Amino acid sequence: MNVSGRKLYLDKGSAKLLGVCAGLAEFLGVDTLWVRLAFVAATLFGSGLPLLAYLVVAMVVEAKPAGTAVQP
Repeated sequence: MNVSGRKLYLDKGSAKLLGVCAGLAEFLGVDTLWVRLAFVAATLFGSGLPLLAYLVVAMVVEAKPAGTAVQP
């Protein structure tokens, strides 16, 4: 996924589980807390689809290489 020169990576350095929410927050340029809260809300009030999507993204997206800087 490459949007405006940015690429989605798993952020293992800021990860709570697998780094999906932290990587998505970095990619979108928002605080990690908001992405995690949105994920928890979607999981609690929705179906099991957010959990499935989380696992698929964790398997498909690669980890952020060392030394990769955050691009605005």
